[in-house]
Amino acid sequence: MLVSILAYVIRPQVTDEVTKGYFFPALYLKMFGAIALGFIYQFYYTGGDTFAFHNHGSRHIWEAFTESPEVGFRLLFSDGQSGAGMWKYSSRIYYFTDPHSFFIIRIASVLDLFTFSSYCGTAILFSVISFTGGWMLFITFYKHYPQVHRWLAIACLFVPSVIFWGSGILKDTITLAFVGIATWCVNYLLIEKRLHLGYIVLLLFSFFVIFSVKIYILMSLMAGLVVWVFFYYFFQINSGALRVLVVPFVGGSCLWFAYFAVNKVAEDDPKYALDRIAETAKVTAYDLRYQTGKDAGSGYTLGELDGSMGSLLRLAPEAINVSLFRPYVWEVRNPLMALAALESLLTLFFTLYVVYKTRMKFFKYAQSPEVVFCLIFSIVFAFGVGISTYNFGSLARYKIPLFPFYFTALAIIMYQYNLEHQPEELEESPGANQF
Repeated sequence: MLVSILAYVIRPQVTDEVTKGYFFPALYLKMFGAIALGFIYQFYYTGGDTFAFHNHGSRHIWEAFTESPEVGFRLLFSDGQSGAGMWKYSSRIYYFTDPHSFFIIRIASVLDLFTFSSYCGTAILFSVISFTGGWMLFITFYKHYPQVHRWLAIACLFVPSVIFWGSGILKDTITLAFVGIATWCVNYLLIEKRLHLGYIVLLLFSFFVIFSVKIYILMSLMAGLVVWVFFYYFFQINSGALRVLVVPFVGGSCLWFAYFAVNKVAEDDPKYALDRIAETAKVTAYDLRYQTGKDAGSGYTLGELDGSMGSLLRLAPEAINVSLFRPYVWEVRNPLMALAALESLLTLFFTLYVVYKTRMKFFKYAQSPEVVFCLIFSIVFAFGVGISTYNFGSLARYKIPLFPFYFTALAIIMYQYNLEHQPEELEESPGANQF
C-alpha cells in the first residue's frame, strides 16, 4: 500500500499522456514477480539463492541490529572477516565470505530495517528497485523513438522472464536495475548534453553496484556505451565526405576506448582480464554443467572449452544462439524450462520476422546509434553468458539483461523500415504505436 501511494504521487513527475498507462501495470507486475519468485523457490526448488540472501543472510544482520546496532553496522560493512561479537551471526550467513553475493545481502539488510525482515516486504522493495531501472531504460529509448512506445514498453517492462527473474531478492534484480539507470544517465549526460553533478554521481554509483555484483555485465555495458556515444556524434556530421574521412578514426577510437574501459573494469579482478577470461569462462561453465548444476537435468554443452581465446571465438555463434533461442522445445525437462522454451521460440520468430521484412536492408535500418548500442550490448552479453553457463536453469536467470536491449533494437529496426514504407502514417502521430 505504501509503495502504491508513493507511486501515485511520483507518477505525474515521470510520465506523460502516452507513458502513464504503462506505469502501474509494470510496477504491479514487478511486485507480483517478486512474490511469485519466492513461491517457486519455496515450493518448487525448496530453497535456493533468494533464501540464502535473505533467510540465511540479511535476516541475521537484522537480528544483530535488533540486539546491538554496533555489531549490526560492523556486520553490514564487513569484508568477510568476523570481529568481536560477530561470529554468532556471521557463522550463519551462507555468503559471508563471497563479496559479490554479500553485496546483495547488504542491500537486503538495509531494506530489512524498514520491513522488519519480512521476506515479502523486502522482495517488494527489490521489485521497486528493478522497476525504477526498467522505467528509466524505457524512458531513455522513448525519448528517441516515441512512435514505438508500445513495443519499447514491452521490451523494457513486460518481458515475462525479466519480470520473474528480475524482480525478487536476487543478484539479477540489482544488476538489471542499475544497467537501466546507468543507460539513462549516459543518455542524459552525454547524448542530451545536460551536465548535472547529481547524475554523474548516480552514473558512477550504478557502475559501482554492477561491478560489485557481476563484473562481466559492466564489461559488456561499457563496450556498448562507448560505441553508442561515438556513433551518436558521428551521425551528427552532416557532410558525407567528412564522414568517410573520419570513419577510420571513429572505428579505431571506439575499439580503443571499449578495450580500455573493459580492461579498467577487470583491473580489480584478474580472472576477468582479457588474457584470462577464456579460462574463467571454462571454469564457470564446467562448474555449472558438471558440479553445482549436475543434478538439475538442464545442462547443455557447446563443445570443448580448452581455456584458450580461440576456443571461445570458435564457439561464439553457438553461444549467442543458446542465449537467445534455446532451450528448444524438444530440450524441455521441467515446467520452468517449458516456459523458457516458449519465450525462446517467440524470440526466434520475432527475429526471423524482422530479418524477413527488412531482407538485405537490415543493416541499413540498424545504423542508428541506439540500435548499434543495443545490438552490441545484447550480442556481447549473449556470447558471454552462453559460453560460460552450460546450464539452462542458470542461463534463464543470467541472460535477462540482454532482452530489453535486443527487443528494443528489433523494434527500432522495424520502425525504421516502416518509416521508409509508410512515412505519412508514421509521422502524423508521433505519440502513437506504429509497429
